[in-house]
Amino acid sequence: MPASDVVVIGGGQAGLAAAYYLRRAGLSYVVLDAQPIPGGAWPHGWNSLRLFSIARHSSLPGWPMPAFSDGYPTAQHVVDYLAAYEKRYDVPVRRPVVVTSVSRDGDELKVRTDSGDWSARHVISATGTWWRPFRPLMELPGRQLHTVDYRDPGEFAGQKVVVVGGGNSGAQIAADLLPHVSPTWMTRRPPRYLPDEIDGKALFDIASRRAGGVGELGDIVAVPPVRQARDSGLLTATPMDADVLARADVVIWASGFRPALGHLSPLRLRDERGRIAVEGTTAIGEPRMHLLGYGGWTGAASATLIGVGPTAKATVARIDAELAARPR
Repeated sequence: MPASDVVVIGGGQAGLAAAYYLRRAGLSYVVLDAQPIPGGAWPHGWNSLRLFSIARHSSLPGWPMPAFSDGYPTAQHVVDYLAAYEKRYDVPVRRPVVVTSVSRDGDELKVRTDSGDWSARHVISATGTWWRPFRPLMELPGRQLHTVDYRDPGEFAGQKVVVVGGGNSGAQIAADLLPHVSPTWMTRRPPRYLPDEIDGKALFDIASRRAGGVGELGDIVAVPPVRQARDSGLLTATPMDADVLARADVVIWASGFRPALGHLSPLRLRDERGRIAVEGTTAIGEPRMHLLGYGGWTGAASATLIGVGPTAKATVARIDAELAARPR
């Protein structure tokens, strides 16, 4: 069974940020990624998906994202950057490798995969949330999709489409549909737009310095397509309506995600609410287990490209100090 100081689960932006600092610390590590290609969740977004900020404010540690000539970078530009980042830092990624479980094994943690087992002194879980979409349980006659299923508006031409969700995904998908259909956009409360000048860099700054984070200001970043649709009066939200949902040909649930943490079940770390208590990114119930990039509860803005770096740095520093105090 191969052994490393650290096994990183997930080869997206959080896993690569961790790899950068593990390399600098001189620790032995491997990144196990379930996806067949680089880029984490970015290859799976809808076709028009773009970042909230320009390239220089969307970078992982060590190497700025190359400039993008046409405003906010596309998802493919992010994929290309992450693939090049892997090569630049010679990240030892094994893919596709699906991690099925992490369990205690004496002084080590055992990482079981569909390609054999690994032994690690510490494990960083960086699997994100995209792979665990939250889908409301509703019986509806029409087709039901989630954000993860949406790709292109053209397939919905001539259909009655309802988009449900008052966050960024709901607003962006509703705006994306407008040239092809007249979607109904449903939200549980009136949409709250952040100031138009807010972008990804500002989001990171706000999340880092304010106790209430970005949520104090609003829920939706007014990226150009959303802003144009809103200002033209075409993007307006309506309250939830069961009758409208029942008459829809398609309902697209922009209803969010949950952390993809099923592989950690053998460690029995979840509380009655299904959350894992952490100190920083370290699981309180298992100090050899670290959770990186799942949102504010694992580091301010840690689910973003620009925000995951500081949390990854702190995580690796803690691992390095612990390993130095506990030599083999």
